[in-house]
Amino acid sequence: MLSLSTLVLLAPLLFLLRITISYLSNPVRKIPAAHPLAPFTGLWISSIRWRQIENATLKDAHDRLGPIVCLGPREISVNCVKGGIKDVYAGGFEKRDARSGYNWYGFFTNFGNGNMFSTGLNKLHSARKRMLSNIYSKSVVNASPALQAQVSTILYQRLLPCLASLASGSEKGVFEASSLLSASTMDIVTSYMFGLKAGSNLIEHPSQLLWFLDLYKSRHGWNFWPQEYPRLTSFLKKWLGVRLSPKWVDGANAEIEKWTKNMCDGAAGIMQQGSVKTEETPSVYQQLSAAVAKDAKKNEVRGVDLKPLIASEMLDHLAAGFDTSAITLTYVVHELSTHKDIQSRLQNELQTLSPRVIPSSQPNLPDPKTVDALPVLHAVIWETLRLHSAIPGPQPRFSPPQGCQLGPNGEYFVPGGVRVSASAGILHQNEEVYERASEWRPERWLDLDKVDEEKRKDMESRWFWAFGSGGRMCVGSHLAVYQMKYIVAALYSNYSTTVVDDTGIQQSDSYTAPPKGDKLLIQLEKLEV
Repeated sequence: MLSLSTLVLLAPLLFLLRITISYLSNPVRKIPAAHPLAPFTGLWISSIRWRQIENATLKDAHDRLGPIVCLGPREISVNCVKGGIKDVYAGGFEKRDARSGYNWYGFFTNFGNGNMFSTGLNKLHSARKRMLSNIYSKSVVNASPALQAQVSTILYQRLLPCLASLASGSEKGVFEASSLLSASTMDIVTSYMFGLKAGSNLIEHPSQLLWFLDLYKSRHGWNFWPQEYPRLTSFLKKWLGVRLSPKWVDGANAEIEKWTKNMCDGAAGIMQQGSVKTEETPSVYQQLSAAVAKDAKKNEVRGVDLKPLIASEMLDHLAAGFDTSAITLTYVVHELSTHKDIQSRLQNELQTLSPRVIPSSQPNLPDPKTVDALPVLHAVIWETLRLHSAIPGPQPRFSPPQGCQLGPNGEYFVPGGVRVSASAGILHQNEEVYERASEWRPERWLDLDKVDEEKRKDMESRWFWAFGSGGRMCVGSHLAVYQMKYIVAALYSNYSTTVVDDTGIQQSDSYTAPPKGDKLLIQLEKLEV
């Protein structure tokens, strides 16, 4: 029998032996490590995430070490197309680790129910996506009479009168742009989802806008523990009464869920009326509720309340739809306000629209296809999506059980169950694809006819990752582009903008990245129209 003192002496040696064996038997050790501790423990990358410096750390690691970087004994980051995002995202890597059941995206559940974004398995995701992909397709979005009527009402009866009031008010046209842009995107997104009557009206109700934004933003910064260590967070809360996030975060989530449920109930009530006005059509809610009911009938699901499932999906869509578009538009306005030459060029282009997006006794919108085809407007939006990705952070997936080969030449074997991520914010900084990548240069998108076909594919699709790629790329991308282009057209058809105060305009280092200062003071100047 070994004495207690001998065991105490042997324990550290046995621990080191176990670490050494684990290291030598792990193929990930052959991948360049972002930090000396990375091949041995995941605590290093966890500390980086807890300190909220992950995006900058990963950018530095890839700049130093190349396209494949080890972040932990079971985690890597990829920054290449071949042997990277093409294999991982187009290759159908799961969001959930088959070995442990861990799903980083499970954090995004609502009403106690999963949704398309939070679903860990591709098969379940595909089933849900089939219910919704048609209503968000580009052809349906551009041809939707309901959306056209909704956007027309929101721009002509809410946004343009609001801008006119600001321009002539006591503040001489100075206003905080990011909150008004959030109101505009939320109103458009929820009108398409729930109908104009049941959707939000934050533009005309600034107190409700401030109430919602306070709730929504108060939760930021408290997702590390429940997202990275969900089981530990749950255990501490359930058995020891220890909370790793404040109680008021749960309260804010509950209030947002209640607000969303009211819109769901409003949309359901409209559907029961039968015949409704075009602008009151709850396009997304109507499609999803019919598809969910059909699926339940097909699978003989009875006695189950389907409303929380539908509400969870709706909340995910409105949160993602308004937030990412508002962040992008904030940077569009900031960049245009500091690049007056491009602002003037855009304004000249918008004058060619027929009808123009200006106050009128007959407030009709120009055709969506015409707006979408405006080259300068498209270049401004696309360059902002590239340089100021609203979601620049890593998008985790898990390698398949049998493992895979990653790297530009397939040089690294990655075993099963390894967390693999790519980041739009890093992909978009590739100098070989986007010359002077750190600069906002919309003209790069206007000069595509001057580059060869392969370079064009690299810029437009292979390396452009604002909406992700593969089967799980953003389902609402076409609606996002649609609303952003109309909002920019409405603003710059009528006004010029100048920066008054852009303190803190730098993007925060986080998964979703609004400005650090969370505000942008702009001055409006009325154009002669």
